[in-house]
Amino acid sequence: MNRNIILTITGSDGTGGSGLQADIGTISSLGGYAVSVVTTITVQNTIGIQQFFDIPANIVRSQIDAIINDVQPAIIKIGMVRSVSVIDVIAGALQKYRPQHVVFDPVVLSSRKELLMPERVIEHACKVLAPISDVVVVRGGDRHIINDIGSAKCYVLDENAMHGFAGSFASAVAFFLSQHDDVDKALEKAETYIHDKVESHKEITGRGNLLYKEFLGLVSSHCAERSDVAYYADCLNVSGRYLAQICKKNDGKTPKAIIDSVLLRHLTDELSSTSKTVQEIAFGNGFSSQAHMTKFFKKKTGVTPTQYRDDFGHTE
Repeated sequence: MNRNIILTITGSDGTGGSGLQADIGTISSLGGYAVSVVTTITVQNTIGIQQFFDIPANIVRSQIDAIINDVQPAIIKIGMVRSVSVIDVIAGALQKYRPQHVVFDPVVLSSRKELLMPERVIEHACKVLAPISDVVVVRGGDRHIINDIGSAKCYVLDENAMHGFAGSFASAVAFFLSQHDDVDKALEKAETYIHDKVESHKEITGRGNLLYKEFLGLVSSHCAERSDVAYYADCLNVSGRYLAQICKKNDGKTPKAIIDSVLLRHLTDELSSTSKTVQEIAFGNGFSSQAHMTKFFKKKTGVTPTQYRDDFGHTE
């Protein structure tokens, strides 16, 4: 077997902060050579994970066979595994090929404390993969979830909010094991490595906050003419889905709800401070008729525009 090559079996992270991209980065930065098997493709950005596509078990098996048959990595690091069938495939491969060391990082919760897999899968991973691993790396916050890991050496990490922290630590352990260190020495060296990484870490940031402010400015300027979300997404040159993500993160509302609230504010300002008729206000704010505006206004406030105006002592 080739101790200079480390196989990581885990999910992908397009931001590079965790998953196989981060594993490859960690192993490479330490001087090792990483090969990989993908278990899950994630749709994610700096806001979080929006979708998973779990690779079928037979494809995972084929990936493992292709890599191990050819380059024979002696060290295997396992990360995100989201299905019982894939867990069984990996366990079967470990028993068949018998690598010298296995490091298991059960990716249970995201850095935002979201559960990443069903509890039955977590239980199966602990039952099947943990006992045939040399080291199981567990985040402190996950400790109540991870039980019954057999004879593996369980290493509990202190809480750390850094995205991909545990995965990088586990990859570092795998690398040092490839350098003929025993488990205790590999853990010690990985601790030093990850401490230095945390000290110098610069996490990637998205442009969501800036785009959100631009969106509010656009809505304030154009809500009288345009109330469709697609228009604002096109103006910002982003997908409607991403616009929805940044609005939810910043305000907890959908883009449409924000557009409607700004439009409503414009309507109430005009009703309370101008002498325009309701019909004039309706047409000036993009409604097809006074009745159209009345329906919208009453749905949002519980009163008609005329009733709202009367409450301010203003009559047409």
